[in-house]
Amino acid sequence: MRALIAFAAVAMLAGLIPAADAAPDFNTYFVDETLRVDYFHVGHAAEELVTLDRVYRQGIWAGSRKHLIDPFNTGNYYVKVYDAASGCLIYSKGFDSYFGEYKTTGPAGEGVRRTYHETALFPCPRQKVRFTLEVRGRDRTLQPLFAAEIDPAAVTVDRTPLAADATVVEAHISGDPHGCVDIAVLGDGYTAVEADKFRADLRRFVDVFFSLEPYKSHRDWFNFRGVLRPSADSGCDEPSRGVWRRNALGASFDSLGLDRYMLTEENRAVRDAAAHVPYDAILIMVNQTRYGGGGIYNFFCTFTSDNQWHAYLLLHEFGHSFAGLADEYYTSAVAYNDFYPAGVEPTEPNITALLDPARLKWADCVTPGTAVPTPWEKAAYDTLAAAGQKTRGELDARIAQAMRDGAPADEVARLKAEAERQSKESSDKMDAFLAASAFAGKVGAFEGAGYASQGLYRPMLDCLMFSKGDKAFCKVCERAVLRVMEHYRE
Repeated sequence: MRALIAFAAVAMLAGLIPAADAAPDFNTYFVDETLRVDYFHVGHAAEELVTLDRVYRQGIWAGSRKHLIDPFNTGNYYVKVYDAASGCLIYSKGFDSYFGEYKTTGPAGEGVRRTYHETALFPCPRQKVRFTLEVRGRDRTLQPLFAAEIDPAAVTVDRTPLAADATVVEAHISGDPHGCVDIAVLGDGYTAVEADKFRADLRRFVDVFFSLEPYKSHRDWFNFRGVLRPSADSGCDEPSRGVWRRNALGASFDSLGLDRYMLTEENRAVRDAAAHVPYDAILIMVNQTRYGGGGIYNFFCTFTSDNQWHAYLLLHEFGHSFAGLADEYYTSAVAYNDFYPAGVEPTEPNITALLDPARLKWADCVTPGTAVPTPWEKAAYDTLAAAGQKTRGELDARIAQAMRDGAPADEVARLKAEAERQSKESSDKMDAFLAASAFAGKVGAFEGAGYASQGLYRPMLDCLMFSKGDKAFCKVCERAVLRVMEHYRE
């Protein structure tokens, strides 16, 4: 332990280890297995610590054996793996984390410490490696956070056989995991008697996934496998409504204090389930009728199975978790404070602080003749959005109070139906407003994005990352998603 701490300190003082000039050769540095590194992420807004938990060797490596270095510069964290003998960078990947979101909240700003469990995956190295984590400062530059030497041959590396209670369903198989995007769809809140519903929901959502470009035109780039470890109870926790469930993966509403935000803090359970299949990305499909979900870049995404917005939830949240796309909306309540520091360019590909309009990151997509920044009917939109948000908030509060008070089931059902109707009516009004704009379908730089009404800009008036509904990615988002898809190809 003393050696580990000493190495971490030296690595932090030394800064970044120089990367190799040439792309690393997979067979030189790795064997075709997955090394899973679990760790604890601890702290608050002004304090951030990492401690190792456990290292596992599990299954084949699902990712590309050619593209081992992350080219995207997206995510608030980076895992970087160096060959211990030569110091060469042999693997890297950007990501975001639950802790990273927590540290932007009010409690974190007040110094309340929290601990989150996280995982890094990379190909199993042949020899000892230096495993490092980096974090972005407020200026968005990467700084050392943690480092440790890992020996894949150590007797402490966990090789425990996987649990025997998992059901695996191959829903869409296109080819070798090394050359495809491998998606693990994990069921949560499905009891043993609901296994058939899990299978039906899985196939339904695979169809939803391939209804959207660029996935639709590249079906043979993807593998989908479902994994179900049955839950004792159906559904998931809804703390603000007084509902608690014994669900296998721990999905819960009210994440970070936001009622519709649904994540899980049971990372070990999630990774143990996903380990039954090769995977590049994790989708957690929650057996629930309520609107909710969440997506964290290169971590996981969640969505509920039976809400009227189920298709939007899957596709929007996967946009976050797979391609690092930012939320483009700015009128809805969020749990964060100062998520994007003023005066700093975000790393996400689909929003900008427009610090230098002449160097707009999607300049090549801008519609000819469109001004940057682009004027639009923002004041009228904001008024319309505020009215819808007010009504939704009031209805959600009434539902929560009724459920906590043990109101009759028919009264709760009536309130929920009213909330669903209001949600659809409000969305239809917003869609009609945006469709009628003189700037509909044009690419420019529209103010209002990334939870900020001012100072951040999005590429188009509307997009799957901006508002609910059956709609496409904007041109910039679609291009960003396709670039990530190509990274998993060999």
